[in-house]
Amino acid sequence: MITIKDVFEDYKQLNNIYHSTETEALTLLVISQIIKLSKASIKAFPERELSVEQSDQLKDVLLRLQTGEPVQYILGETEFYGLPFKVNPSVLIPRPETEELVEWILETCGGLFAENSEHFTGSILDIGTGSGCIAISIKKNLPNAKVSAVDISESALQTARKNSGLNKTDIHFIHNDILNWQAQTAKFDLYNLIVSNPPYVTLLDKKQMHANVTDHEPHSALFVPEDDPLLFYHTIADFALAKLPANGLLFFEINENYGPETVEMLRKKGFTDIILKQDMSGRDRMVKAAKL
Repeated sequence: MITIKDVFEDYKQLNNIYHSTETEALTLLVISQIIKLSKASIKAFPERELSVEQSDQLKDVLLRLQTGEPVQYILGETEFYGLPFKVNPSVLIPRPETEELVEWILETCGGLFAENSEHFTGSILDIGTGSGCIAISIKKNLPNAKVSAVDISESALQTARKNSGLNKTDIHFIHNDILNWQAQTAKFDLYNLIVSNPPYVTLLDKKQMHANVTDHEPHSALFVPEDDPLLFYHTIADFALAKLPANGLLFFEINENYGPETVEMLRKKGFTDIILKQDMSGRDRMVKAAKL
């Protein structure tokens, strides 16, 4: 019988792919999911023996991790803004930076009302929803808001619908290509707030990314042409001009290399009160703008 300590030793094979601290965190996460123990208990009882079934599962996960497959896809789930989400190769894995975007939106909506954000009753659209993490997290914290979400991928929407059910939220999902929204404008209402974390990774950025992202996560949700890095931002900004009322808000997660360019694009289109915000790592990551 192998022990928890033995598993940590076996998983050190991942040090040729990940930094040792990341390997340890991955190992802790996998053990916790497989044997259903808290991370504190795992650390407290390293000599605990595992069943044959648990040992086999942990070996299978290790083999998949060695190929670079993200642990979230292997386990089939992750956490975002304190909520559980199912994930698979049809959707991007939610990132901590996107949690910061959600937090900014909730703080802003809270500021619009005398008491707190729960009283926000406006209409919100999440463009390029993927797993639904932004829309669902917002709805969970703004229960009186009417939240819709759109994506070009039907398989992504299937995952988002499952996550909406998992988190007991009522979201209106729309299957549509936002780059061609004018051809199907009747599918969309007017919104008080629009948010998007669209594709923004260029081919140059791709060369600097870890293979477990570029080899496994959906390219349609990641990459844009090198000669048109703001493709989605231009289109979504035009959409927002048509679908936001005066003083309606637009939020973006952005490519850190195009912060000033994104701000200037919005300024030229007539948006006001534009704010470029950095993430916890000090990188340009989010933009907020208001329609005149």
